[in-house]
Amino acid sequence: MKKRKVGLALGGGAARGMAHIGVLQILEKSNIPIDMIAGTSAGAAVGAIYAQGKNTDELKKLAQSWDWKQRAQVIDLALPRSGFIAGHRIKKLLKSIIGDVNFDELKMPFACVATDVITGEEVVINQGSVLEAVRASISVPIIFSVVKYGERYLVDGGLVNPVPVSVLKDMGADFIIAVNVTPRLNRMPGAVYLKESDSEGKSATKEPNIFSVIMKIFSINNSQVVEASLNGADVIIEPRMAGIGMADFSHAEECILEGGLSAIDAVLEIKRRLAV
Repeated sequence: MKKRKVGLALGGGAARGMAHIGVLQILEKSNIPIDMIAGTSAGAAVGAIYAQGKNTDELKKLAQSWDWKQRAQVIDLALPRSGFIAGHRIKKLLKSIIGDVNFDELKMPFACVATDVITGEEVVINQGSVLEAVRASISVPIIFSVVKYGERYLVDGGLVNPVPVSVLKDMGADFIIAVNVTPRLNRMPGAVYLKESDSEGKSATKEPNIFSVIMKIFSINNSQVVEASLNGADVIIEPRMAGIGMADFSHAEECILEGGLSAIDAVLEIKRRLAV
């Protein structure tokens, strides 16, 4: 292969982001070189851990070992001033995994995306504390409290750039692999026309709670902007995530498997294009 700067863009998607681990495993085993990573939300968390030097086996163990008890322990409910969850405990968990490192201490160039909730601007963070940057990038609006970062108030980067291909271009990548774990609208079923009978009888679907509703709204928004964010990628990897919700953290094994399968399908194309 000719030496080219290969960038990996890891998209947001909460629990679906565990599929990134499966993708990284296959790219690693297939000797696909990764020179830099940019991530949004869940992709920022996985990307930061990988860029810090942890291998994919360690990432897989972390995802598989995160049980319901541990999930409950990272939820620190707050007075709903800017979000229901304060985020101090999730930050503590991230610190135990990533460590308290700066971007210039990582093993490879890395950047993550957040959104300025006041101005609506995309904010790319690639310096200072990795921990603070990831905490901002994963802050799903309303669920997590906003993060004060300098003079800005930041929330999840998925609002503006769910798969940060453009960030990698700015970082100097000349071959970009994008991983999108958000089902795209044009791949979803079309409009449904309700019938009079639909309002009769009991529904078989359980009514979602407020957190599920917020996550679903965020997922729908992401699916609308993801097309633009993928523009410019050389190869797009899209695990089959339609049956997995953003809050389905108990599906780690399935997410990782789907990520790996989608990456296997893409490896030959990546190698072919890198060899040109």
